[in-house]
Amino acid sequence: MTVLDIDFHFPVTDPTWVFLIVLVIILFAPLLLNKLRIPHIIGMILAGVLIGEHGLNILERDSSFELFGQVGLYYIMFLAGLEMDMEDFRKNKVKGLVFGLLTFFIPMALGVWTSMDMLGFSFVSSVLLASMYASHTLIAYPIVSRYGLSRQRSVTISIGGTAVTVTLALVVLALISGMYNGSANTMYWIMLVLKVTLIGLVIVFVFPRLGRIFFRKYDDAVMQFVFVLVLVFLGGGLISLAGMEGILGAFLVGLVLNPLVPKVSPLMNRLEFVGNALFIPYFLIGVGMIIDVRTFVAGGEALKVAVVMTVVATLSKWLAAFATQKIYRMSSNERKMIFGLSNAQAAATLAAVLVGHEIIMENGERLLNDDVLNGTVVMILVTCIISTIETERASRRFAMDEKSASSEDIPQDTEKEKILIPVANPDTIDNLVNLALLIRDDRQKAGIVALNVINDSGAGNSEETGRRYLEKAAMIGSAADVRVDMVCRYDLNIASGIVHTIKEYGITGVVIGLHRKAGILDSFFGSLTGSLLKGTYREVIVARLMMPANTIKGITVIVPAKAGYETGFTRWVTHLCRMAGQIGCHLRFRTDVQTALSIADAVSGISPGTAFTTEKVGEDTAFQDLMLVKIKSEHLLVVIKSRPGSVSYDPAFDRLPALLNRDFADSNLMVIYPEQAQRPDVMTFSDPRANS
Repeated sequence: MTVLDIDFHFPVTDPTWVFLIVLVIILFAPLLLNKLRIPHIIGMILAGVLIGEHGLNILERDSSFELFGQVGLYYIMFLAGLEMDMEDFRKNKVKGLVFGLLTFFIPMALGVWTSMDMLGFSFVSSVLLASMYASHTLIAYPIVSRYGLSRQRSVTISIGGTAVTVTLALVVLALISGMYNGSANTMYWIMLVLKVTLIGLVIVFVFPRLGRIFFRKYDDAVMQFVFVLVLVFLGGGLISLAGMEGILGAFLVGLVLNPLVPKVSPLMNRLEFVGNALFIPYFLIGVGMIIDVRTFVAGGEALKVAVVMTVVATLSKWLAAFATQKIYRMSSNERKMIFGLSNAQAAATLAAVLVGHEIIMENGERLLNDDVLNGTVVMILVTCIISTIETERASRRFAMDEKSASSEDIPQDTEKEKILIPVANPDTIDNLVNLALLIRDDRQKAGIVALNVINDSGAGNSEETGRRYLEKAAMIGSAADVRVDMVCRYDLNIASGIVHTIKEYGITGVVIGLHRKAGILDSFFGSLTGSLLKGTYREVIVARLMMPANTIKGITVIVPAKAGYETGFTRWVTHLCRMAGQIGCHLRFRTDVQTALSIADAVSGISPGTAFTTEKVGEDTAFQDLMLVKIKSEHLLVVIKSRPGSVSYDPAFDRLPALLNRDFADSNLMVIYPEQAQRPDVMTFSDPRANS
């Protein structure tokens, strides 16, 4: 068609217009369907149906959709492993295994029976068709991620079950395809097991080491992002070479990189953003483009096959979710979440039907005929719609319950958490901001204040330099989708500026870098720390990180006796639990018996899934003996050091700088001064400065 000398023809093949059409769909599908209360994932699939060759034939499913679609599929599996709560996964691994076996064998049994009795297929064809019902794709996982429910027990069980059932389904596919290509002998299976095992060990043990080395040496955002993608596709490619589907490799890479990419971090935000904005929508649109809706109205055997496949796939997944709910006494909404996540058929299902369709049996017929191929795309459409609707409903219910529970548990007068980061040294800004991101309340989009104090005397950084430091801190926060408020002020000295900012902005905690000694007579912590502690009762964290916080593998906490009686006890325990949960490491508390009980009670109430142990010592153990621990280079030492006059204060704290200099000069270090009971600003003979 030619209009105004412009040649229009369908399907569109010009790369510019193809990409524009896809971007328009990605932009407007959520906007239109949100008004109809329909999950936008369905909109992507339906848009693919509309513009594909079986619809208006606007676009053809060319190599770009195959490429970006494969990336999107890998991304879904990778993010599922990356966002999983590993402690919850370990705690629920048996439940995940049970659900995985149920969601494999129930569809297999129903599938073989219905295919042979209702559709008249052979046993081998029925087994392959049943394996398609058993596998599923976490196509609705972006909904869970959007609601922030990736750590829900039902989500963890669903993801664990997905790994089990997809693996078993792909084994069935490999077995049947091997039968017909003449390679399914004993040596074939031995080599398959050996290759998959070897590559799995490489991913589990080598990839995390590579990640830690890379993240410690390179902090460039683009390089870190590309490095992670390299590992994802290297893992997928290696598993593919071994004879299994690459989605398993992508999922496994997500699991092993989980501790290195904190949930609230710039890198995680970039990975989620790129995947949800481009690659995953491309995959969903590509799935829609292979669906031929005309099979619904074609009638005859094709319609019968499509109906049987869709009903069996949906019913078997519901039965597996129902059985899991009853076995573990879960709520009905947890069952809905498990069913919603496990019902969608796409990735392994497509692989199985395409392989089966290409296999020609001895009688000249295809192992899976054209009716099964058409029925598969219909099943994909229906199950994806059911999956997204059920997951959306369950997620909304979880979010509402969580909101109402939090509003009931938290008193109305509880102050919001705000963390102050004084920035003066450009070399420590990254580590301090990332540390604040790890310990902050991730339910708040703000809560971090970056401060630069300019000395009235003219010494120190200029205002222009201070502004650059503040902008750097704000950029790091915005990369993690966290707003950082920038404050630049003049004051008599740095400590005075920090204290005044704490009061003016309602700061609940301060994170500062460890002072660098200027001379032999200079103190270990510096005059700033001492002045700050005298001027505020709020929690103060002094940190010296020799490596990025996300590469830390363990945290050892030295807790003095009676620390459980301090006002800020719960706050610093909460911060350490958040940090350990974000980077997936183990907490080891070294303290007396009574304080260990208080810590155990606090952790169980704050974050029951946190992995921790308590190393108990006698109540009369000297502080220097409490510090007799060995810290590996990849671990973090945390010392809880209260202020003079507090309940847990020990005069032996005065020897802490010497102990740290002697035994932990090159260790990652954090000294926490817990929040104290608020004192009135009264000047006394013993403290003439008071809180001024």
